[in-house]
Amino acid sequence: MHRNHVLIAMDAHTIAQGARAVRDALKRALDMTSLTDEVKVIETGSLGIYNRGVVLVIFPDNVYYVGVKVEDVAEIVSEHLIKGRVVERLHYTDVPVEKAAEMGAAPRFGKQQRVVLKNAGVIDPESLEEYIARDGYEALGKALTTMKPEDVIDIVKKSGIQGRGGAFFPTGLKWSFAAAEEAKQKYIICNADEGEPGTFKDRLILEGDPHSVIEGMALAGYAVGADMGYIYIRGEYRMSIERLNRAIQHATENGLLGENLFDSGFSFNLEVREGAGAYICGEETALIESIEGKRGEPRDKPPFPPSVGLWGMPTIVNNVETLANVPQIILKGADWYRSMGTEKSPGTKVFTMVGNINNPGLIEVPMGTTLREIIYDIGQGIPEGKGFMLAQMGGTTGGILTEKHLDLPMSVEALREIGSGLGSGALLVVDDSQDVVELVENFVEFFNHESCGKCTLCREGNGRLLELLQRINAGKGRMADLNLMEDLAVTMMKGAFCGLGQAAPVPILGCLKYFRDDFVRKIGAAEMAAAA
Repeated sequence: MHRNHVLIAMDAHTIAQGARAVRDALKRALDMTSLTDEVKVIETGSLGIYNRGVVLVIFPDNVYYVGVKVEDVAEIVSEHLIKGRVVERLHYTDVPVEKAAEMGAAPRFGKQQRVVLKNAGVIDPESLEEYIARDGYEALGKALTTMKPEDVIDIVKKSGIQGRGGAFFPTGLKWSFAAAEEAKQKYIICNADEGEPGTFKDRLILEGDPHSVIEGMALAGYAVGADMGYIYIRGEYRMSIERLNRAIQHATENGLLGENLFDSGFSFNLEVREGAGAYICGEETALIESIEGKRGEPRDKPPFPPSVGLWGMPTIVNNVETLANVPQIILKGADWYRSMGTEKSPGTKVFTMVGNINNPGLIEVPMGTTLREIIYDIGQGIPEGKGFMLAQMGGTTGGILTEKHLDLPMSVEALREIGSGLGSGALLVVDDSQDVVELVENFVEFFNHESCGKCTLCREGNGRLLELLQRINAGKGRMADLNLMEDLAVTMMKGAFCGLGQAAPVPILGCLKYFRDDFVRKIGAAEMAAAA
């Protein structure tokens, strides 16, 4: 029995900061001090703390250290693990982890409820045994041995869970469409093509708890009658890909994937398919085209994928976060899930907080938590005492929220009322020292680059919007440009072929609505200079 466990966050960010070297140094130090049998070092997923270098936690002391370097290891071992004294210069007290309030962390982290992230930063993501020890695959066993496929769909419907990829379409309803189709083959696809700037929650879910997504996909397959699944993931997500492949191998070797699961007669197999980094392949039909080996471009709809999807067969496409919720819903029931969040937006939402915020990182809160609570309680406000200017919710395509929206509940219905949305879950916080017009130009430059070019409105519209914004920022803008941008943006929203072209103008219109004076001031200065 080990008296201490040291969990080291191993995600793409901390590895880049030297996490593996710190791990190796720690193991050497424990060996040199004859503590190897008393202290166990475990690699885990993200602890939700970002931009703080290498992060580790020592249990059962519940002490978190950040910015740990190889040269700090000897002090942590000698002071903390031998003498029981916390190394204060590395100590981090604001700890967003499961049951943080119960574990003595700052009370504000009691606002988090970790459903999707319940295992992230708690277990070794490469250990099937540790996942099983925390109720892993129990939901799949329950469904296959005591429930009919329609029972699974019924619970998912009653839970009210909506797709967490950004569209928030009712998950159970989508599954029922595919279940009703008569076909010799059906498919389940996990959309892990996370291309929205500022969004990395799906990557951290997969790095920290890959089995939860695999189990969710198997449950979806049983519910709709699919025996094959694909996880479509960005090729840049190397650690996620490695851990997924390892998890699939372990699940298959232990009879949790493959043929005749739990002696039920149901079979389900999984493969990982890597994307080439095209933003448009986050759109479900473009993703399907890519899996089929074609150029990633959106299809005409209808028909929709639940009827005609991959290789013409009924196909369910769900986001990583959506699928990771499913095992807990099946295990604990619809009423349990509805006890969190709001009536119309039950459950929790995973956010990545980025930008001008003191505590950036990964969080999970009940739907309906206010923007103020997220930014000022969990995120600890704006750095350097600067003021809050705006937040962009849902990634680069997201709506613009200002100071007057700080007490707005972050729920689907509340944001729709003001013409915005939760989107993918990225929360970009911008302080009042930033240039709004330059910010918008940056957004449009991204969309202009990522447009697949299939439809004229998106291909030409984004290019024209970029030209107008570049002209304004170069000091050559005209007042007429503002009306021209608005007219073009509205036309794109109404007529573009897919969600990229329809959503690309959203931040432009939002900034023109709330910060028009910034555009006018920049143009006015240019016109005065020209007149002089």
